[in-house]
Amino acid sequence: MDEILHIPQEPNGESLALRLRSRAQAAGAAIQAGVKRFQHWSDAATAGGGRIISPLHFLAAAAVLGVAAVVTTVYTPAYVVEVDGVALGTVTSKQVFEQTVDRVEARATEILGHDYTLDGEVTYSLALAEPENITPTAQFETYLFEQIGDVMQNYVLTVNGQFIGAAQDRETITSVLDQVKSAYINENTISAEFTSGVYITHEYTASDVEQDTDAMLAALTANQNGQTTYEVQKGDTFVDIAFANGMTLSELEALNPDVDSSRIYIGQIVNVKEEVPFLSVKTVDHVTYTEAIECPVVEVEDSSMYQGQSKVLDAGTPGEQVVTADVAYLNGVEQEREVLSTEVTREATNKVIAVGTKVRPSWLPTGSYIWPVYGHITSSFGYRSIFGSYSYHSGLDIATAYGTTIKASDGGTVIWSGTGTGSNWSYGKYVIIDHGNGVQTYYAHCSSLLVSTGDKVYQGQAIARVGSTGRSTGNHCHFEIKINGTSVNPLAYLG
Repeated sequence: MDEILHIPQEPNGESLALRLRSRAQAAGAAIQAGVKRFQHWSDAATAGGGRIISPLHFLAAAAVLGVAAVVTTVYTPAYVVEVDGVALGTVTSKQVFEQTVDRVEARATEILGHDYTLDGEVTYSLALAEPENITPTAQFETYLFEQIGDVMQNYVLTVNGQFIGAAQDRETITSVLDQVKSAYINENTISAEFTSGVYITHEYTASDVEQDTDAMLAALTANQNGQTTYEVQKGDTFVDIAFANGMTLSELEALNPDVDSSRIYIGQIVNVKEEVPFLSVKTVDHVTYTEAIECPVVEVEDSSMYQGQSKVLDAGTPGEQVVTADVAYLNGVEQEREVLSTEVTREATNKVIAVGTKVRPSWLPTGSYIWPVYGHITSSFGYRSIFGSYSYHSGLDIATAYGTTIKASDGGTVIWSGTGTGSNWSYGKYVIIDHGNGVQTYYAHCSSLLVSTGDKVYQGQAIARVGSTGRSTGNHCHFEIKINGTSVNPLAYLG
């Protein structure tokens, strides 16, 4: 570095600055002496009015001009730059070094966060220098930066332009990044890469810049809020979905402004909060595994069963195959799977299912459920505050006009039609329909009942009218769905 930043010394102690000045003086003196000799020969040749130039005179003149040509070809005018008496190198013009100083001061100001001005007296001495000996500006910048005590060179880590930390050597930062990746790498991983712009640069920084590798690792792996989607499943409520994803109900509603939280349905897509690390890692695993082959289904008609009904006659035996695939993950969560090859090791046998062909009676359950009435939901399924206490609400309260027709949510058999007594007195006048397979629906607080116990009713048939009997504060239909005696959220089943 000394030979770059400082003037090299000759064996006899002569500095570059002195050598360049001597070279310039010697070249100038040689040219000046040659010019004088040429002038003398010229005067002699033209003495007495003559213009006779001998060959020797001509050769002498040519030699003088040749020396001048060689000097101007081999050397270029330059300046030796000195700061506080220390020669730093040579420049073709003073502006070159002045612009270098401006750049260093501007960068130092940016790094330190306050105005910075380089100290020192700069002087320039005229000299001749060979073009290849002109000092590169980068060497001046290096020397000037090294004079700033509050600045040092470091390897700097940034992610998407955001500063993370710095270290004296590149390996330290690489080690931190490897630790981030290692959480997602296993023996099957064939590639691992960051999804963000990760850069390591060698640059000047403040001397007190963050160099704690633990702090860098913590910053890169810290979770931040993201967003993903969830498909509503049977039995889900908005409260259940919020709780399962570590959210409050208000947070879930804020992410889904167009969703009616009281009327979600199976298969509906809702937005949920997802925590993702600051620096995400995408990996690909090359795996080989065994998976089952589903049994092909063969249907056999059966006239003893109703249309829509079915029964498994032979479950069959699933097959088996060996699969080789590349599986892509994002932060350990599978994103896609590319199957490269499959090898069947056992064929699957047929699954035989009997399907009914007998015409269905209108009252036969369909397995789907329609709204018994349409109106405003005044109380949802779950816990609520009512009549001054906090209690569990086993269904939906759907407010609508007095006398509105209540329809059977699905076909089935009426197993109750009357006024509630005992523990069921609060229902007032109500109807229960059994739909088979352990499913029953309740319709309560009716003003009048249109069916009797034992009746077969079809989906959409009028069974009662809206009222406010029993324990009720207004006209509405209290609607419940029970499966094997347990109340479930009707919103998860209504179409």
